Amino acid sequence: MQNKLSFHQSSVSLEIIGLPDYSNNENKDQISIISQWKLTIVDKPLIEGKIEHLGPIMDAFYIYSNLLIKNEIPIYESKLIDIKADNLHIHNIVLKSSKANVKPLDIKIGNSLLSDTINCFDQLNESPKVKIKKRDIPNKIPKNLKFWLNNKVKFFNFFIPPFFAICSLILISSSFIYFYSPFENIEKKELTNPE
Repeated sequence: MQNKLSFHQSSVSLEIIGLPDYSNNENKDQISIISQWKLTIVDKPLIEGKIEHLGPIMDAFYIYSNLLIKNEIPIYESKLIDIKADNLHIHNIVLKSSKANVKPLDIKIGNSLLSDTINCFDQLNESPKVKIKKRDIPNKIPKNLKFWLNNKVKFFNFFIPPFFAICSLILISSSFIYFYSPFENIEKKELTNPE
């Protein structure tokens, strides 16, 4: 008998169907072998597929939302899914079937539905009852820029701590000079030891 787990956020729900991996002595309520998944968005057609489709679709949503947050051009295209912004509030999703002669499914969602969908994916990723392979989400940073950024970070990590230490010493030293005046001490000595 297969297990079903559902993840809900407002108007979106994600259902995962599968079995535990008994060879790893997993609990009967676990799901490690996902056989099917269903994404239900209110007033939109049901989106479902196999496990090999779930990862790329989740990656697409994460990459697309990351582009939105960074104020970059929000376009994601792949063999399975395309997502692009129609305007600031509407996102056009085109799901392409892996089966021949099946027309792509075109869905338009707003910011709230996009956020709810990503929240369901986050719940799935954080759930202790479902084990999915962790994927490296590819980021679109060129290799030469990555190398430059890594070198810059190493440079700052090397020089920032000593810089803060020197600034702290200067600040503390200057505060002692402010409170201690050698001229006042000379005057006090002259008053207490008149010759």
